[in-house]
Amino acid sequence: MEPAAGNPGFLRNVLVRLLLFGLIIVIIRFAYVITLAGESCTVGDFCFFSPSLNLAIAGPGSAALAASAAAAPDRYASKDWINAVRFYSSVFNDLVAGGYLSPAAKSLCVETPTGRDVLALREVGVADAVGISKKASPPLVKSGETRRIPFANGTFDFVFAGDGALEKAPRPAEFAAEVSRTLKPEGFAAFHVKAKDTYSYNSFVDLFNFCCDLVKITDMEGFDSSMPHIREIVVKKDRFGIDSNSDSNSNSNGKCSVPGYKLELVRNAEALIEEEPLKPWITLKRNVKNVRYLPSMVDISFKSRYLYVDVGARSYGSSIGSWFRKQYPKQNKTFHVYAIEADKTFHQEYGVKKGVTLLPYAAWVRNESLVFEINRDPGEKVQGKGRGMGRIQPLQSSNGFDGGEVEKIPGFDFADWLKKTVSKNDFVVMKMDVEGTEFDLIPRLFETGAICLVDEIFLECHYNRWQRCCPGQRSPKYEKTYDQCLQLFTSLRQSGVLVHQWW
Repeated sequence: MEPAAGNPGFLRNVLVRLLLFGLIIVIIRFAYVITLAGESCTVGDFCFFSPSLNLAIAGPGSAALAASAAAAPDRYASKDWINAVRFYSSVFNDLVAGGYLSPAAKSLCVETPTGRDVLALREVGVADAVGISKKASPPLVKSGETRRIPFANGTFDFVFAGDGALEKAPRPAEFAAEVSRTLKPEGFAAFHVKAKDTYSYNSFVDLFNFCCDLVKITDMEGFDSSMPHIREIVVKKDRFGIDSNSDSNSNSNGKCSVPGYKLELVRNAEALIEEEPLKPWITLKRNVKNVRYLPSMVDISFKSRYLYVDVGARSYGSSIGSWFRKQYPKQNKTFHVYAIEADKTFHQEYGVKKGVTLLPYAAWVRNESLVFEINRDPGEKVQGKGRGMGRIQPLQSSNGFDGGEVEKIPGFDFADWLKKTVSKNDFVVMKMDVEGTEFDLIPRLFETGAICLVDEIFLECHYNRWQRCCPGQRSPKYEKTYDQCLQLFTSLRQSGVLVHQWW
């Protein structure tokens, strides 16, 4: 009897079962790695492809990406890298769904040292995507800076700035201008920023008013501790040639209305000292520790320039060096200083101070010659380099002075100078100590609309205060009362101007 031939059906069944068993093992392992461990296939020792190959098959341009990943496998396989790519992929998918981004969009990511957002764009199907950073990281990132983006006008349909890039920019206005320049008409730009307060939001809007409309705001959780909370803002380019420094709050007469969000800041300021202090030289000085500085309440990142205007500066050490440089919270911004001082005694020292522009004139309500008087309170002594505080009057009215040193000096229209020098996109801090002239200058700032260009004022109001030298006697230098000073401060705050009592 012939031996029975092997059953081919039996062999097939064995092979199929082995293959199914192997497939089940793969599926279980994949489910564990991706779903439970929340990692890539690099977890443990079970991986079918090398990290570089896994990255390469993730999207277009696989050969170049594989070569790049092979050069730096640790970066591309790290948990931080993978989490970031997943996060940005989700963000871009939402933008695609909202109609702000399309797979055909030529796209640019700015200030992206690693190119995680570039890879995420390619993963969601936006094949024509590239990034720029100061240091290139091929093939995802080219060398380039936002102050001069290395692409022609109207190159991109979509521009993305993540990781708070706009907030960190030393010149946000230049950043905004370059994004607008390289964006096509009807193109979109998306920004990830930290700030959520109304001041920074309006500052952001002002940066792009010259070219773009805000079309989307979304608050979301970040993917790491550097930005745990993110505000995504999307703008659409729809106009050209509009002056970004034009003041939308001004009317045809030059006057302005302080925007409502600034009124909210005033409500959060420290209380005014309503009762006249018996020792103002002590009370007002101590009050400085109660001041709620604007940068302590809001983010000031989205401003074009940062300026400190010291009206009545006297010596550099009077307030610029001793207070503003050391104590004012600047959020790591570099401020340029304008020192306005008519007294020539102090002029020479400013010649060697960096970042300071001296205006050797008297701040006034128009351009004309003035008389400058040095007149001290009884018992006041000359100390060091200084001399008595100086008051000014128009030349024809100088008969009202009473025996102090008198000099003829040039005066200039301060409000007009301010409007020509700064814009609403600048962050402007002002200190004013002008020996009674504040009752002329402040109304002029309102009349011309220049007051809307100032973000924060430290004002010393001069009145017939009690004298330090002579108990029971008031200073004969000034006619105004403390109540009139209080009215001036109150009217400023009611108008939405963040003003503090200076000493």
